[in-house]
Amino acid sequence: MEVREKIEELRKLMKEKGIEAYIIPSADPHQSEYVADHYAARAFITGFTGSAGTAVITLKDAGLWTDGRYFVQAESELKDTDITLFRMGEKDVPTVERFLKENLSKGAKIGFDGRVIAVQYFRSLKEDLESKEVSFETDEDLIDMIWKNRPEKPCTKVIIHDTKYAGKSREDKLSEVIKEMKAIGADHYVISGLDDIAWLLNIRGRDVKCNPLTIAYSVISEERCYLFIDDEKLNSDVTDELQKANIEIRPYDSIGEFLKNISEGTMLLDPSKTSTWIHSSIKIKTIESMDITTQLKAIKNDVEIQNVRSAMVRDGVAMVKFISWLKKTIKLRNIKEIEASDKLEEIRRAGDKFYDLSFPTISAYKSNASMPHYKATEEKQATIEQKSFYLVDSGAQYLDGTTDITRTIAVGSLTDEEKLDYTLVLKGMIDLTMQRFLYGTTGSNIDIIARIPLWNAGMDFKHGTGHGIGFFLNVHEGPHRIASVPNTIRLEKGMIISNEPGIYKAGKHGIRTENLVVVQEEEKTEYGGQFMKFETLTLCPIDKEAIDVNLLTPEEKAWLNNYHKTVFDKLSIYLQGEELEYLRQATEEI
Repeated sequence: MEVREKIEELRKLMKEKGIEAYIIPSADPHQSEYVADHYAARAFITGFTGSAGTAVITLKDAGLWTDGRYFVQAESELKDTDITLFRMGEKDVPTVERFLKENLSKGAKIGFDGRVIAVQYFRSLKEDLESKEVSFETDEDLIDMIWKNRPEKPCTKVIIHDTKYAGKSREDKLSEVIKEMKAIGADHYVISGLDDIAWLLNIRGRDVKCNPLTIAYSVISEERCYLFIDDEKLNSDVTDELQKANIEIRPYDSIGEFLKNISEGTMLLDPSKTSTWIHSSIKIKTIESMDITTQLKAIKNDVEIQNVRSAMVRDGVAMVKFISWLKKTIKLRNIKEIEASDKLEEIRRAGDKFYDLSFPTISAYKSNASMPHYKATEEKQATIEQKSFYLVDSGAQYLDGTTDITRTIAVGSLTDEEKLDYTLVLKGMIDLTMQRFLYGTTGSNIDIIARIPLWNAGMDFKHGTGHGIGFFLNVHEGPHRIASVPNTIRLEKGMIISNEPGIYKAGKHGIRTENLVVVQEEEKTEYGGQFMKFETLTLCPIDKEAIDVNLLTPEEKAWLNNYHKTVFDKLSIYLQGEELEYLRQATEEI
């Protein structure tokens, strides 16, 4: 069915059930950013394939709300669908809540699948629409009723993540969590986040593309930890390992009844990750807080950080081999965007401890890169020629760490405008990397540093500067980030975060330079206190051909030269021939 047909089928069901508006989020029952195909309901009904967005279908209108990363992509994918694009954060653009308030009749019924809407969002929605006296239908998945040949729920095998990589046993992690539970007065704790469960129990899977996760729930009490999971995912070795840690395995679909039968004590939950369905199954007093596991896993231990450093060497070698191939091949012939991304994946897969990509590679030539989350397809992809920029944003899941790197590469002659934009983005990235900051600083306190060179030139980018990174887990991990949106999470020693300013000019080019950094302690001074700094983890040359050196300060030049020396020293022993020669030239001082 075409998008218009799907929407009409949905509206027929809505009329039958007396529903005036139906909300379809991007999430699964665990509020994941990236979801298994079975849960891609918003993509199914709208045709928009970005990872973030909310669709609202009324009996007369249809709308999609998404953020600045996806404006260009959404505009393209929604063409001829009769779905209105609402650009979140833009002036005079209504929120979902305001749209509903302005377009629904008093006493209207709003529907959604309660398994995929977080209780925190549901409460906010009810509060915003209180004056409309609306009611809610949350028990049925109407999309399922019209989705013929819907993909099955994934059921991949679980693996144990060895302590030599994780740095802590599941027993130690459980003890930490129970200690925190006691401190806040919780007798039970329900965890819905897939990465939280994977981290806590040192397990991984392949249920979600590019995210080494298994679909499950967990409930913890002082006496025992329960894992709700389809048992066909577990072999005897995995089961034995979990049972040694006093983890009891229950069927995935039994979580609701299990929660209903807990009649004493208090239940801890994270309202931003717990669905309205799970919340409605809890019959005892609840305590609401950010997941304990989210806070603990954000701060990497020394073993994890050392493992990530090792993974970065292998990933850097792969990137150098790829860029060397690209620079050489483009002089001989043109290259398709998918051929380029396939080549990079082939090189990465040949490396030690490789498990999967960490997200689908963004392989974007020239104007396609003006869409920050562009996706090339066989039907619609560009041919890379000997001019302008090619942007590649990519990463891998290794047993010893997760990588995420963006390089914008000169594949031929550049205009003065392209060089200027590239250099301004680079200055922002370098300046933020060099900036030391007092302990207690949040990401929103320092986001401006990466933007100042662009702001001074009258430009900006419509996404955050940096996101947290999981350890052999989600490439986007909270709770910390670097963004202009106010954030109360302190940057703690051991947090890994990206640093990725950019500039995007529709019809022209997109430029982004991204390294991963880890927060470290610096000096403690008498008149300032404890200062912190960023240690750069990513190891890959930054294309000097695109830099207007005259725009760099002496400090920025020194940083770049020192960085390139480190890249050469750490990667050169794993390269030879043309690839080594490319690295040597790419890391020479400017």
